[in-house]
Amino acid sequence: MTDIKSMKLYTHLGRIYRELGELGIMVDDELSVDQLSAFDQLHYHGTQALDVAMAMLGVDGGQRWLEIGSGLGGPARYLAAYSDARITALELQPDQHEVACNLTERCGLSQRVEHVCGDFLDYDRASASFEAIVSWLALYHIPDRPRTLLNCHRLLVPGGRFYTEDLIARGDIGDDQRKLLQRDLYAITLRRIDQYQRDLEKAGFEVELCTSMSSNWAEYVRLRLAAYRADRARHLRVHGEAAVNAMAEFYLAVNRYFQSGKLGGLRLCARKPET
Repeated sequence: MTDIKSMKLYTHLGRIYRELGELGIMVDDELSVDQLSAFDQLHYHGTQALDVAMAMLGVDGGQRWLEIGSGLGGPARYLAAYSDARITALELQPDQHEVACNLTERCGLSQRVEHVCGDFLDYDRASASFEAIVSWLALYHIPDRPRTLLNCHRLLVPGGRFYTEDLIARGDIGDDQRKLLQRDLYAITLRRIDQYQRDLEKAGFEVELCTSMSSNWAEYVRLRLAAYRADRARHLRVHGEAAVNAMAEFYLAVNRYFQSGKLGGLRLCARKPET
């Protein structure tokens, strides 16, 4: 199987420290969530997407949330800062986990965000541990979708909610195209939107919302690529040629897949029944 680091978004993680340096923030300085939010959100539409999730799920005092595939910790820190929830941020990649821990400590949120490094398929915690499980652009990385969703169901309290924004397949994708998607996006499990919904229902969830984000995200990634290319000189000055070329290649690949009509996205919210 392709290694996750073949996805160039997950390389050159020092980018975030160089961006902070551009703001005059040194490596040991304290941080705020708002200072970081332009750089630590690895999904589409940044904190706006998180606001949508919080509005949909509701955040009562003392809730416990699990984020699957927490990356650099941006969503977990934002959720902790702008709600009363306590967040467990689970990330597979040790280097991203290490950066996330550093940034969370510098934001003074270590008591609200618990960072855990590991594979969700091996995540072992008592059942009924969380009021919500959330994930942004991460579940498509994980093999064995049935086991993934059954584990989510087990970890939620009765009435708990599952929320994700994730990549999906649009139509049929041939074997050669799937190999390229695995290499460029580490796309291990790409399901069509109707299959995705049925997967949740089969795992015991009641699906409350399942909507396509494909057209919206196709435009988002098109504009992102154009903006990155237009500001190439600035990016080269800040990050150097290797990091800039890696990001440019990644943005180009994502845009190509979306514009081909083969790759899309969804927003989905489901509930574990009370009984």
